[in-house]
Formats: sequence, structure tokens, C-alpha cells
Amino acid sequence: MDIRFRRFVLVGFLFAALPMAVLAQKAPIAASASAGGYLLPPAPLQALVDAPRPPQLSISPHRDLLALTQTPSLPGIDVVAQPELKLAGLRINPRTYAQSRFSFGSDLWLMDVASGKEIRLQGLPTPLSIATSSWSPDQRYLAFNQVDAKQGRNELWIVDVAARTARRLTALPLNTVAGRGYRWMPDGKQLLVQLQPQGQGEAPVSSGIPTGPNTQQTQAGGGVKAIRTYQDMLRNEDDARVFEHYMRSQSALVDLDGKVTMVGEPTLTLSISASPDGRNLLRQRIERPFSYLVPADSFPRRIEVLNLDGKLVKEIANQPLVEGLPTGNDAVRTGVRDIEWRADAAATLVWAEAQDGGDPARKADVRDLVLMQGAPFDQAPVTLAKLGSRYAGVYWGNGDLALIDEFWWKTRKVKEWRVMPDHLDLSPKLIHEGSSEDRYNDPGMPATALDEHGESRLLLADGGESIFRLGQGASSEGDRPFVDKVDLRNGQSTRLFRSQAPYYEAPQVLLDNEGKRALTSRESPNEPTNYYVRELAANSTPRALTHNPHPFPQMKGVKKEQIRYKRKDGVELTATLYLPPNYDPKKDGPRPMLMWAYPAEFKSADAAGQVTDSPYRFNRISYWGPQAFLTMGYTVLDNFSVPIVGEGSKEPNDTYIPQLVASAEAAVDEVVRRGVTDRHRIAVGGHSYGAFMTANLLAHTRLFRAGIARSGAYNRSLTPFGFQSEERNYWQAQDVYQAMSPFSYADQIKDALLMIHGEQDNNSGTFPIQSERLYAAIKGLGGTARLVILPNEAHAYRARESIMQMLAETNAWLEQYVKNAKPAEASR
Repeated sequence: MDIRFRRFVLVGFLFAALPMAVLAQKAPIAASASAGGYLLPPAPLQALVDAPRPPQLSISPHRDLLALTQTPSLPGIDVVAQPELKLAGLRINPRTYAQSRFSFGSDLWLMDVASGKEIRLQGLPTPLSIATSSWSPDQRYLAFNQVDAKQGRNELWIVDVAARTARRLTALPLNTVAGRGYRWMPDGKQLLVQLQPQGQGEAPVSSGIPTGPNTQQTQAGGGVKAIRTYQDMLRNEDDARVFEHYMRSQSALVDLDGKVTMVGEPTLTLSISASPDGRNLLRQRIERPFSYLVPADSFPRRIEVLNLDGKLVKEIANQPLVEGLPTGNDAVRTGVRDIEWRADAAATLVWAEAQDGGDPARKADVRDLVLMQGAPFDQAPVTLAKLGSRYAGVYWGNGDLALIDEFWWKTRKVKEWRVMPDHLDLSPKLIHEGSSEDRYNDPGMPATALDEHGESRLLLADGGESIFRLGQGASSEGDRPFVDKVDLRNGQSTRLFRSQAPYYEAPQVLLDNEGKRALTSRESPNEPTNYYVRELAANSTPRALTHNPHPFPQMKGVKKEQIRYKRKDGVELTATLYLPPNYDPKKDGPRPMLMWAYPAEFKSADAAGQVTDSPYRFNRISYWGPQAFLTMGYTVLDNFSVPIVGEGSKEPNDTYIPQLVASAEAAVDEVVRRGVTDRHRIAVGGHSYGAFMTANLLAHTRLFRAGIARSGAYNRSLTPFGFQSEERNYWQAQDVYQAMSPFSYADQIKDALLMIHGEQDNNSGTFPIQSERLYAAIKGLGGTARLVILPNEAHAYRARESIMQMLAETNAWLEQYVKNAKPAEASR
């Protein structure tokens, strides 16, 4: 079920010139330096970085055409290092008035689903640089956003599908700072766009001379509020004025002949969308006072209904600044939230409102109301549903059927209700109840398709009494994706399709309203993902639409096995074991190993022990994951289970370290038992929370010869209002925060730790100072560590040079401390 709840450098190694790059203990540079000081890894690793990527697919509203967009290889550091503003939680390219992004489509073509024939297009801009694309509701056109950062262009283009030609729709530049910047109107004859305001002038420039201090002050009686550790906040009034300049956009309607009609005045628009009948607009805009503590989506906002001239029809809400929420992952803002148009009605708004003050600690039988209000918006809202937990979204069918999801994080409980939006006198019917952690009993997501207005609607059968569901099909055999037809009157399901070995085949969308055909993606360990048309009723071979080649044929011989083993407390664990080509552990003996993981919290030990992934998925040897080092002869244990369980009233993190260590011990015992590695030549690694795990394992065990920690957080006092899934704040669980912080145990880190971090990390809580302080601690305490700060990189690294550096560093670290460790060094 799609519960849709909240979740979420070094320029070379010139040791004398850059002291941050030094080692606490001696370590060599085992890779060649390319021009500019960046390192290159060995050729097999370079080949993974430059391997071709498959195109991305978008299916048309009638589900008979595909749009395919080719994405090129990684951008260079010259692209990633372009000017970027960091304001109110947004990253903005000031040249283009767009969200910062560095990957664009370099080719675009269409495909006929019935024949598989490719349709090439004429008139595309050169060079092509597509940020986003969108089909018109009648699929006569495909709009796309063409961005040229070097020239400062942010343009709207359309493809005439019948003519197979592309053209620029308007010369007026888009503003895509707060969203995509364009939407099709329901009739497909116009687009609703956000433009850069004409005559706005240049962005404000600070004089550099302060006019006074920057001050903040609490309000008396404000109570306890959890304020996450955000990056890129406004710092002063100069920032606020620059933010306003780039955030301000002009709404407009653009005809297919390029005629532009302005809609109202420029505002700081977060979002704007048309009602399904095309006669009203729902706009959310922010206004002052801004904040230095929270991002733009927490600023004061007005939620308004406008007509097509931009005149105010109805103010739905005037919401204040929200600087923090009550404690707990189930906390929400008060007032209107998650507002949208009802997809199956002409002009009806639907939203949720908390009835418990947004505070999960407050007792309430009804946590959320789901409300509706229709045009002309002169009557009071009516109640669609009363929920005992948090509203998590709705699937619209018709006046007799909508499916509403609710979710409560604390217990992981999910519910799905059938409601009749046009018959509010009839009580909701419970369709499904379970746990978000219980993958084995997940009924799947309801199948949807776009209607004539471009709105997402449920696919209905049997006179509107049956729906279709597409699911991952998790089981003890691994994931086996499926399609079910479900009779909502009695809850009975009929299985129309289930993926069969030796393939992993996942339905993406149903191609008709009767559930007879589906577009699926299919792969196997040695066959990359391709797309197929599958006849669901027949046990026949699906028809291939795409023919993506193996991106790295030199790695076809990789062996993969999904393995199961137990932790000492009885919890079942899963991992994926990879062996290099031409390696036989019985003949060749143990190899050095790299283990990789990302811990997860659970409220149920049974759910924690469920099998994840599938043994039949393609062996993706990505440069980002540990599988890259199969090319260097290592064995790899990927995604080894690290469940942190807290059943009932127990909090998972109260026993984080013992459960973490027990999970790692069980994994090490299993791979040693299998003879694919030995105990003294194993490294462990992870990214983000996986990096946090890595540092903790080195602090609390001697299981590993080395650690690879990328973009992690290591001192939990720097994230005092929660982290990952931890609900309590530092002052409520100080002992837990301290015990989980590897920084507190830096003196116990005796094995070699490589830390890599993006200089401009934008992830909540993982400031680069986290790595800098842990490195300084290990250095001062005489340990072995290396810190690599990648210039201009965020939480995930994007530039080709940065990825090459990451691989070169990791390879050199593994070579010295794991692969080539001498027997005397291994006897500890």
C-alpha cells in the first residue's frame, strides 16, 4: 500500500597544502592523479562510472505511447560547480531561476506500444537538455522544460505528437524554483505556467556592510517544539531579500500558439493547480515573516482559490509560521494540510485537519478530519472521513468510491477505508488493516490511470465494485510482484499475474481498463531491466519493447545469492551475497570482503525477519554501491539486515548498540562459515545512516579491518530533536543519544576509518562538521583515519570527478587495510 507518509573534498591530495586531507596515521595514495588533482581509480572501476544508462520511460494518458528520455553519463565538476544559492532550504541556480540540478535528458523519442516502433522527433533544441516532461491530457502534445545553465535559459517547449515535431512555446522564461513550473490545463489547450516576472530587475546585492545584528527570540509559553536540524536556512535580511527575488513568479496561461495571458500579480508561489473543470485555481503562496530556523514550506502561507483572471474567489486558510512541531513522528501542523482538488469532481477541494492539536501525545479518538468543500465555496466544508490516526492520502474513483489511507508511525499501523464521496450518510468501510512493516501481507497499491482531464483515477471493474492492485509480492522466496483483481464487496482477490523464476518481472501500469494487459519491467541476474507488454490471462512470453544491452558485460559472471541466517536473539536476517566472476570459494579459498548496510527500526521482530529483495533481480554493479568492488576481486555482502527492534512500549534505539553488534556478528559468522572470506579481511561501509552504523561498529567491535563511512552523522547532540526514526529529543533520552554517538567512543575506534563527505551536504543533520569533528577526535586520540571533503558536493555526489575520487579513495583504503593486510597484522 502506498501510505505516502512523511519520512523524507578535497581538490586532490596535496598534503602540505591541504591539511584536512592528512591521515591520522600514514597511508599511501594508491591511485593516479588526473589533471586538477582529482584521483582516478583503476580501469575496472572507471568503466563502471562511464557505463551507458538506460532511458527513462513515461507512458501516455491513453497508455499506447511511451516517451523515452536518454540521460547521459555523469556531469563534470565544471557543471556541478556552477553558481548555486542556498536559501530557506532550497538550492537555486541563479542563472536559470530553477532548482539546482545537474542531470538532464540528452535525447527524446516516442514509441508505439502496439508495434514497438520508435518514433523520432524533429526540431528538438540543440543541445537538448530536458529537466522534466509532461503529456497533455489528450496526449496530442508532450511538454518539456529545456534548461541551458550556461546560457541562463529556462524554456518551455512542446512536441506535436502527430506531426513528430518540437517547438519552443514561448520566449518568456520559466521560474522553476518552487516546482516544475508548468502544468497542462484540463482541456489540453493551454498550460498553466510560472514565469520570471517581467521588469523585476537584477537580484539584490548586499553591500557587505552590516546594518546591525541578526536576532532571534523565543515567545513565552511556546511549549516544547521539535525543530529538526535543517541545512541552507536564511541567515539575515540580505538572504531574505535574495530569496524573495528568486522565489517570486508570475502565473500565466499559455495557449498552444504561444499567446500568454497573465494570471494575477507576481507572488511567492509554492504551488498552483487547476480544478478538473478548468475554471478555478488552487494557489499556495508564502509571505513574511520568514524564519532562520525552518525552510520555506514552514513559512506563513495563504491557501487561496482564484479564477482564471487571478481574482480571489475564496481564501481557504491563512497559516502562521511553523517553527517546530510537538514531539513525535506523528506530529503535524494544525489547520489545513495536504490540500488538493478532488480528481473525480468538477471543483471540490479536499484536505485534512488535525483534531488533536497536531500533538500525538494528546489523547483523541479522532486524530484527523478529512474535509471537502466545493465551488462556489460559499458553504461550510463537509466531513468526508474521521480518522483515528493521520491522513495519508486518497485514491479517487467516482462519487461512489474513494480509498482513504491512514497511518500511525508509533505503532506502524495502516488502514484503508472505502468511502462514498457523494453519499456522506453512508459509513466508511474498512478495506485493509495491517502494519507498514509487514511486507508479506501488503495488498499492493491500487491501479490508476489518467482520465480525460489528466487526473489520476482508480481503474474500476464490475460496475465500479472491483479494483486492481499492483504489489511487490514480498514472501519467504523473495519479492514476487503481482497483479490482483479485488472485489470490494466481499474482499476476495483474484490473482491475475505473479512473477515467476528465473525472472523478476514487475507490473508498472495496466494497459487497459479490464486488467488484461500490463506494461512490465523484467530482469534476471544476467539480463538488465527491459520493458515488455504482458498478456495477463495467457501463460505466454511477454513482448519486448526495449532492448537495453548489458551495461558491463565484463561482469556477466557475477554470482548472486540471497542468504538467510539468524541473530543470536532469534531474529531472522537476510543479505545478498555477491561473488566475483570466475571465483569458486572451494577451489580459490576465502577472499577479502566488503559488507554494506543501512539499519532500520522495527516494532515487530517477525516483520524485521522478513525476506527483502529478490534473487532474480539484475546484478547491478553500480559505482555507488559496494558491488563496484567485485571488479577488484572482493566478495560483497550487500544490504545485510540490521534490524533495530523495539516491540510494544519499548523504544528500538534503547538497545541500538547490542542489536547492531549482534547483527554484524551474525553476518560475519555466516560469510566465514560459507568460506567466501576470513574473519580478518572484512571491511564494512555505508552511506548516511549506514555511515553512522559503520563508525559505531568500529567503535564497539573489532570485527572489521576497516570502515568506509560516507556522508554520516556521528554526534547525536548535534541533532537534538530527533534523527532517523528516533522520536524523543536529546533531553528526553540523553543516555540514548550519547550511547548511539560514535563520537563519544572515538577512543575505542582502533581500526582504519575512511570518511568521505560532500562539502555542501544538504541532508538534515549530516553537516560536514560531523565528519570533521570525528576525524579530529580520532587524530587527536592516535587512531587511523582519513577525511575526504568533496568540493561542491551535496549528500549524494554528482560530478564524475567526485565519483572517481570516491572510488579511488575507497579502493586505496581497502588495498592497504584489508586486501593486502599481512598475516601478522591480521592476528589481533
